[in-house]
Amino acid sequence: MAARKPAKKSNTSKEELLDYYHQMLLIRRFEEKAGQLYGMGLIGGFCHLYIGQEAVIVGLEAAAEEGDNRITSYRDHGHMLACGMTPKGVMAELTGRAGGYSRGKGGSMHMFSREKHFYGGNGIVGAQVPIGTGLAFADKYKDNGRVTFTYFGDGAANQGQVYESFNMAQLWQLPVIYVIENNHYAMGTALKRSSSTPELYTRGEAFNIAGEAVDGMDVLAVKAAGEKAIAHCRAGKGPYILEMKTYRYRGHSMSDPAKYRTREEVQKVRETRDAIEHVRKLITQGNHASEEDLKAMDKEIKAVVNEAADFARTSPEPDAAELYTDIYA
Repeated sequence: MAARKPAKKSNTSKEELLDYYHQMLLIRRFEEKAGQLYGMGLIGGFCHLYIGQEAVIVGLEAAAEEGDNRITSYRDHGHMLACGMTPKGVMAELTGRAGGYSRGKGGSMHMFSREKHFYGGNGIVGAQVPIGTGLAFADKYKDNGRVTFTYFGDGAANQGQVYESFNMAQLWQLPVIYVIENNHYAMGTALKRSSSTPELYTRGEAFNIAGEAVDGMDVLAVKAAGEKAIAHCRAGKGPYILEMKTYRYRGHSMSDPAKYRTREEVQKVRETRDAIEHVRKLITQGNHASEEDLKAMDKEIKAVVNEAADFARTSPEPDAAELYTDIYA
């Protein structure tokens, strides 16, 4: 992965840059705390962290409007926080507590929020793609001008149901943006070993779906691409594919030792392409905030995350009667 050039002064406002920095740092600190709780045995099952990929969801949420939908895979905590779900509610759900968004029954991979138009968290690889396409079909039917962001990874890009969805979305001109979060490793398999083409956004060409590759480590580039894709969808031109070239620092899940790549590779990305560090440089070079200001922000965020963890620990476990709720609509 090529190193990013030194940060240039941005035309983005001070308020926007500080907001992006705050959101990305909140996601990272939250995920670090989730990793700690998992190690302590307070989070059961699987836990897939979003550390490194924060710019993708923060940039696209900056381009989205109220009422737009989002649906993603099991690597979903960052998406929840970026769309406005509270750290307390998310952390309580991770620990299987009644105070969580799905009352402790969804856990890390399957929580949702109808209020925030967040439809999961889905554990089956690629299963969210036809569901997201269906959400877009509903909005097309209602003619409400909404757009659905359907997130999936480079591994899921090889699933057959993805291409069935592409065909229907283009055939019916559905307002859906397919966001491929290409973090270069599907579980432990490098992209070059599993894909016949390194450019995943071209997978829609057979269906005449427009698409582009984006630097998923640059929140401003992500936002700009998101605005272009949204305009395409809202204009009634059908689906759009955004391949976000990003990188995850941790293993596929907490049980993954990530021996398929070197420590040097990960460290190089951290040092040369880190999404949060990129925005920090834009802020300091533009004299929008001092290093002391940013340290204070980090301290405040850590306090919020610690409070969320304390809330999760003290929230009661679901009542046994919850076994029989939400079974049928």
